[in-house]
Amino acid sequence: MANINHTYLLGNLTRDPELKYTNEGMAIAEMGIAVNRRWRDFSGEENNAVDYFNITAWNSLAENCAAGLKKGDRVILGGHLNLRSWENKEGKKYNIINITADVVALSLEFASKNSQADLSIKTKKKALPQGQKKQPEDKTEPGQKSTAEDINDSPDFTSNSL
Repeated sequence: MANINHTYLLGNLTRDPELKYTNEGMAIAEMGIAVNRRWRDFSGEENNAVDYFNITAWNSLAENCAAGLKKGDRVILGGHLNLRSWENKEGKKYNIINITADVVALSLEFASKNSQADLSIKTKKKALPQGQKKQPEDKTEPGQKSTAEDINDSPDFTSNSL
């Protein structure tokens, strides 16, 4: 029998990611997400509720979350559920369900052109027609041979001269 433990959430961060490191040097980012739910009851009345979840990211994902996300950002994330259980000094048992993120991304669902000004134009790549490869920039000095094809086409080089 197969087991599945995976969840996807779309919501807003409730706090800035808090970056910490383990004694072994592994990065951990802890953050919270609020997910709004809307539904209509049997009488047709609209209802709203908010669910709050604790999120943990590890290693480079943790560092990227801490560097690039802030409270209020709309994110979509995928991860798996973890149950943490412990007992306090008085013997009372506690259980907390936490989500360990496998992937976290900004949602552009409500983004406007103006709010995207922070995204660097340098990261945008122009799509090439299918099957066409990007040509490398020519950084050669005038009169200098730049590629193996240019050198092979040169009148002073022939395969017979080897």
